[in-house]
Amino acid sequence: MKSSYASSSDDLHALVNEIKREIQLSNINLDPYSFVSPSAYDTAWLSMIEEENNVGDDELKPMFQDCLDWIMCNQNAREGFWGNSGSYTTVADAGDEGGEEDMYILSSTLACVVALQKWNTGCFHLHKGTRYIERNTEMIIGKYINEERSYPRWFVIKFTGILELAQQLGLHFVFSSRCIDMIKGMFYQRQEIIKREKLVDDCNYKPLLAYLEVLPWKLYVKNKEDIIVKSLDSIDGSLFQSPSATASAFMLTRNTKCLAYLQNLVQKCPNGVPQKYPLNEDLIKLSMVNLIESTGLGEFFGIEIEHVLEQVYRHYEEKDVERMSMSYLADQLHKDSLAFRMLRMHGRDVSPRSFCWFLNDQEMRYQLERNIDSFLLVILNVYRATDLMFPGENDLEEAREYTRNLLKNSRSINEKMIVHELSTPWIARLKHLDHRMWIEDKNSNALSVGKASFLRLNSAYSNKLTHLAAKTFEFRQAKYCRELEELTMWVKKWGLSDIGFGREKTKYSYFATVTSLPYEYAIKFGKLAAKSAILITIADDFFDEVGSFNDLEALTKAVLRWEGEELKGYGKIIFRALDDIVRETANTCRTHHKTDIIVHLRNIWGETFESWLREAEWSKKGHTVSMEEYIRNGMISIAAHTIALSISCLMEPCFPQNKLKQGNYDNITTLLMIISRLLNDLQSFQKEQEQGKINSVLLHLKNHPGLKIEDSIAHIEKIIDSKRKEFMEHVLVDGQSDLPKPCKEIHMSCCKVFEMFFNKKNRYDSDTEMLQDIKKALYDPVNVYELSEIEPMPLMTHGDDFVILPLLLNSLAPNIIEFKRKDEYGAMKTSMCLGRTYSVHKRVMASQLDDHQKHLKIVASQRKPVPMMPSIFAPCFY
Repeated sequence: MKSSYASSSDDLHALVNEIKREIQLSNINLDPYSFVSPSAYDTAWLSMIEEENNVGDDELKPMFQDCLDWIMCNQNAREGFWGNSGSYTTVADAGDEGGEEDMYILSSTLACVVALQKWNTGCFHLHKGTRYIERNTEMIIGKYINEERSYPRWFVIKFTGILELAQQLGLHFVFSSRCIDMIKGMFYQRQEIIKREKLVDDCNYKPLLAYLEVLPWKLYVKNKEDIIVKSLDSIDGSLFQSPSATASAFMLTRNTKCLAYLQNLVQKCPNGVPQKYPLNEDLIKLSMVNLIESTGLGEFFGIEIEHVLEQVYRHYEEKDVERMSMSYLADQLHKDSLAFRMLRMHGRDVSPRSFCWFLNDQEMRYQLERNIDSFLLVILNVYRATDLMFPGENDLEEAREYTRNLLKNSRSINEKMIVHELSTPWIARLKHLDHRMWIEDKNSNALSVGKASFLRLNSAYSNKLTHLAAKTFEFRQAKYCRELEELTMWVKKWGLSDIGFGREKTKYSYFATVTSLPYEYAIKFGKLAAKSAILITIADDFFDEVGSFNDLEALTKAVLRWEGEELKGYGKIIFRALDDIVRETANTCRTHHKTDIIVHLRNIWGETFESWLREAEWSKKGHTVSMEEYIRNGMISIAAHTIALSISCLMEPCFPQNKLKQGNYDNITTLLMIISRLLNDLQSFQKEQEQGKINSVLLHLKNHPGLKIEDSIAHIEKIIDSKRKEFMEHVLVDGQSDLPKPCKEIHMSCCKVFEMFFNKKNRYDSDTEMLQDIKKALYDPVNVYELSEIEPMPLMTHGDDFVILPLLLNSLAPNIIEFKRKDEYGAMKTSMCLGRTYSVHKRVMASQLDDHQKHLKIVASQRKPVPMMPSIFAPCFY
């Protein structure tokens, strides 16, 4: 099936240039809040605030007219809902993972129709939104209750509160009997929450008061000044950084600090306000860069990424966590951990203390442990930061163990991304597949956690970036598939595909090579590296399984003198293919860098064949060797350096030639060789024990008779962990290695391949273990969530028919009367009402709508607000 993302290189670069013009990450006047998704729910609450001078006027006017205009212009045209500008599709389209997102859309839509009803404007929008609520409420809340048997706390508080406010303003909805029963259950659940919790609770990151806008009046009417005003943030005047709660606080108290906060908010975010404000501006920019890099677009935005990182690095250590509220502290920790990981990956000198300060903050730890799901993004990013651990960084060890335990205890443990993070360490993940996971992850644009859902990067940007990433991924897939066909032809040409023994790993080798390398390197040298990997596998199997000792000795001597005319059979096939690989590598280096490395390449391969012969001799003759002797030979026989050094020579003209000589390898090369050997030993000791071969795990067990096999495994794992940290430091820190940066990246890619092959099992020797990953990397189209688009509302037709029925719910205990009727088709309908109903005939409604059937912008500019409530609006006054 042809993918819709198939594209040409010119198309990709045209799209890249278009996005660069829009995003302008390197612009010094960049407003980070332009990257933040507006919240329909919070914008609706600001739109309901009345002007100060309304008292005595005949007409009420909104204080923030732009917020009301935003509602009129940002309804989903097709479905009629409002939601985050970056929200995903509705429940019918989003699948099993869209439950809470759809709940947020439902509560946002309720808030928007309430705002329109208050100001008696937007008839088309109001009708469309009401129809969405009536048609989708049962499906949305029913889907969740079937799985969890209860609703999220935030949704219970919001939904019931807005439903009551809608009833107070004269909005009425038609629901089925089943839906009414579920809504009743929600009101009972709210009763339990109100009985159980305090308005302000230090144990709860988002206490009841954070939902002030939808709380029953009786909870705070007696001493609202003390409760609300004393809870305002001393720095910004907000109520828990929530625009909706602060809007409600201002409507109740007319507090000047609240007003200043709201005015600053609307000035800073004129195109819809976010659900959380203020935000850490560095966190916003870093999140955008993180999305770009994680989806595989880093190569297109190199200058912009460096500009942002340099800005952040300039004042990285400057912070004062002492005087921050918990909400600010959470964003600070999120930003610090994200900055640490990105700066360290880009070679900056950063200390773990820059984000591990939270380990000594008991209040911070207490809140993280009590509110795991609220701080999930923070915890996850701290855990990711600990992937880049150097020797002696004990704080990172503690932070990793701490956050790992928190993630295990999260209710979101079944989320695909978290399971992936916990089961597959970063060092064992391949770039290309990681890019796909981020592209397909519906929460890849999550920036922070608000009081109801993820605060997201603005879909105007994230949607385009995701679209570009999907096109880029499938463009690369097409290139890889063509190269794999060429590689398969090469394998057949040199007789390797039908050699008659061993493991046929053409596809495995190519997959592992190109998906671990940056695309630029993969497309230049991936095929050549895969040829080496294929030959190494076949030659290793020849030494292990097929060849007699005389045959092995003859082949090794031929490689050492680089003369294979006297070889026969399998030895001749292997040597001829090897000669072709070495010649191609040397010619490529000579063409690009005017350097002749053919002697060095032959010596490296000769060293590798010698190590295989030595192991064959130990095995066939039953030699006993020391651990030191085994490691010295085994780190060569694993042949990781054979590939890494061959490709490194092609990367840089200034590659130090002396680093190609045996015994003079760079530390980073030596560490790669040791890690790769020990990783292989951990997953092959059982097989090699049966075959009578030597292995580091078995040698350690033999040298320590009192130990169990588990003890020897733990010992080798500890060595790997230590060497891995050294390797990471040599790769990421300037001055630790003489190798140029691109050559370090080659070594890192090679290490990640071995980590992937031997992560908890021997995936390389399995015929099926990696097939699914290969399909995803090379063949399967990207599965991208379709994001909801905000379009101007179309004109309604006279065929739209609906019935208005009133809804009355007591503020705490619902007293719902059900009214049954038959529609024109004879189907029984159930309404929620107060013992009486009324309806509006569609002809009457049509005549009313005819007066308003004009273009959206005209409708939005011809509002006629009428007095509907007291001049000081008291939300949810019952």
